[in-house]
Amino acid sequence: MVTRVTTPGNYSAVLANLLAAQSRQMEAGDRVATQKNGQDLKDYARSSELLTAMRTMKARVEVFQDQNKLLSDKLATQNTGLVRVADAATSVRQIFAEALASGRVDTLMEDVEGQFRNAVEGMNARYGGKYLFAGGQVDTRPVSASALADLTVPPAVIANFFQNDRFKVTAKLDEATTVTTGLLADDIGTQLLTLFQTFQAFAEGANGPFQGEMTAAQKTFLENQLASWDQVRSEVTLKAAYNGTNQKRLETVAADLIGRGDALTGMLGEITDADMAKAAADLQQAQLSVQSAAFVFQALKESSLLSVLR
Repeated sequence: MVTRVTTPGNYSAVLANLLAAQSRQMEAGDRVATQKNGQDLKDYARSSELLTAMRTMKARVEVFQDQNKLLSDKLATQNTGLVRVADAATSVRQIFAEALASGRVDTLMEDVEGQFRNAVEGMNARYGGKYLFAGGQVDTRPVSASALADLTVPPAVIANFFQNDRFKVTAKLDEATTVTTGLLADDIGTQLLTLFQTFQAFAEGANGPFQGEMTAAQKTFLENQLASWDQVRSEVTLKAAYNGTNQKRLETVAADLIGRGDALTGMLGEITDADMAKAAADLQQAQLSVQSAAFVFQALKESSLLSVLR
């Protein structure tokens, strides 16, 4: 049996080879340019379900990572506020001790007033324009007093100076970890403001004001106050320690999320990332195939009867 060879048949075969070679060249070129094995899920038909699941997990991890970055900044700001309150209590205790040692109270009122303002500003700390220790009342200053004298204005009830509600913010660090990160101004400062009020009431009373040389009554009062200021400093420090514990938990979870994210990125890459050495070799081979098919096509054209007759 003799196979009939025709010019149209040869053209058709060579053209098919040329188109196939061009297709392989484009596919290899895309892999080299994008460094990926495909552009969408249809290019990964066998692994599409696995890819979808891993991308969903990776997106969830990234959401937690972004949220935890903001939470980390918030907790750091809370820590700054708590440390400021604790430092104010420590400073008042030191001011009293130094006055007792010197026997004079020339600047006692001014010094205590300054620490009162520091403590109030610490409890009125803000993050992103919102008050941190206000519970759900994030647009309202949680401590309304601005001067020592405010504390003794009738009815002089300490609870009235706190505007926070009882809502405590909770945060989900990952799928399995939820922590209460919110702290309330009245939990932090009720005893503190009570001590400031006691001091102001004494200064306004029969044994005040604090001026010049310390009197016997003033000495006894200040001596009795030292232990109370030690206690309030200790309690605020415990609040700061609780906040620090949350910061540590957040750091641990954040490190775990980074590890999980990196692992998912690697797993995704094993499926989607192109083998660049192979992609480059395939591109070179496809280019050679295109050139060869084009050469054959041109040679066939030149060898046709029409070309001879011309």
